Amino acid sequence: MKAFAVFDGKFFRFILVGIVNTIVGSAIMFLLYNVAHFGYWLSSASNYIFTSILSFFLNKYFTFGMKQWSAFMIVSFVMTIAFSYLIAYGISKPVMNFVLRDSPQRIRENAALLMGMCLFTGINYLGQRLVVFRKKESEK
Repeated sequence: MKAFAVFDGKFFRFILVGIVNTIVGSAIMFLLYNVAHFGYWLSSASNYIFTSILSFFLNKYFTFGMKQWSAFMIVSFVMTIAFSYLIAYGISKPVMNFVLRDSPQRIRENAALLMGMCLFTGINYLGQRLVVFRKKESEK
């Protein structure tokens, strides 16, 4: 596989899509957690379930300029989202529980939600770019 520049136009378009998703998803996640009193996992998962659909279409067409459809693309997108989510939020909660161990649970879990969002973005970008929306040599 040929090396790619991480900080190219695709990266910046991905960040733009991420900003839209972050605004929508953060509102969903923090309102569910802090206002509706849903738990950590349900609040964070709801964010990614709702915004992943939007993300798929924006990244497919706007960020990576893909026109074709395939079962592989859809399955790998779902798997990348799930993998990124489980890794990011699975790491964030124990880290924030340790770092903020003297803080109330609400503070620790809000911090973990924020940290999870950041980790998710990086892991997800690499998965989307290198697996889901990777163009074959013949398409470049």
